[in-house]
Amino acid sequence: MIKAILTGHSKGLGLGIARSLLCKGHPVLGLSRSINDELQHEFPPLLQQVAIDLSEISALEHWANGTQLQEFIENATLLLLINNAGLVTPIGPLHAQDPVEIARSVQLNVTAPMVLSAKVTHILKNGQELRVLHVSSGAGRRPYPGWSVYGATKAALDIHAQTVKLDGQPNVRICSLAPGVIDTGMQAQIRETDVNLFPNRQRFIELNNEGALTNPQHTGEHLVNYLLAPGFGQLAVDDLRSN
Repeated sequence: MIKAILTGHSKGLGLGIARSLLCKGHPVLGLSRSINDELQHEFPPLLQQVAIDLSEISALEHWANGTQLQEFIENATLLLLINNAGLVTPIGPLHAQDPVEIARSVQLNVTAPMVLSAKVTHILKNGQELRVLHVSSGAGRRPYPGWSVYGATKAALDIHAQTVKLDGQPNVRICSLAPGVIDTGMQAQIRETDVNLFPNRQRFIELNNEGALTNPQHTGEHLVNYLLAPGFGQLAVDDLRSN
């Protein structure tokens, strides 16, 4: 049986990923600050939701050490861990960055995916395969002014995936995947940012005006197909747009 643990499942790309998995009949354990009632109504037997702020690492550790995670993966033959939740803030040069926001972004974008990846691997049983997918970004591979924190956290995921692959655990495959520019709340937030904090804002406004942002449901389906393909993990770092 294929089962999936998905962070940030309640909206945006995460919702597109969740819906694609559920429509294929795969049970999903969703971790997010908010619960999606509509999704629960559509897939009551397949969806479990946990309301949790993953930037609070103590809360994540408390939950992960409970029974729900272990019970969920109990009868899975292929387990998917999709680390999708993330923050783009703080945006701006160093002097404009709030230290509290920096810490929160690093905890959500980097610490939580690493903690979850390690925790799930610890409790895998013989015969179970784990596929870990970090939702990365082109910002982790090319610097953008104003995005030093966001870019650094995404670059960390890329290096994490490359190193885990080198570790060579036979029942674990991993990839840090950039999904492209998607029509989500994060994109709206970027377009509303002061140009003095994010000089590339106009480029993202133009992408939106030109209809160049991809649909989160379509991208979620593409990502799930990528994750379930036989060759997943051959590349530790990849871009969904090239597949």
